[in-house]
Amino acid sequence: MTLFLSILFILLAINAILLIFSVNGAGERLRKPIQKISETSLPRLFPRETSETEYKEAV
Repeated sequence: MTLFLSILFILLAINAILLIFSVNGAGERLRKPIQKISETSLPRLFPRETSETEYKEAV
């Protein structure tokens, strides 16, 4: 029983330490300014450059 409790407390301590580091890292990311993406850098999902009547034959 002592072994179980000691392992449990060690894991809880590790979890608390990781939680503190995670919260601190998230706070720093929120303080940074958000960069907006320009219209020219967005890729076209459905380019209309090719004719819609041209289809390739499936083999």
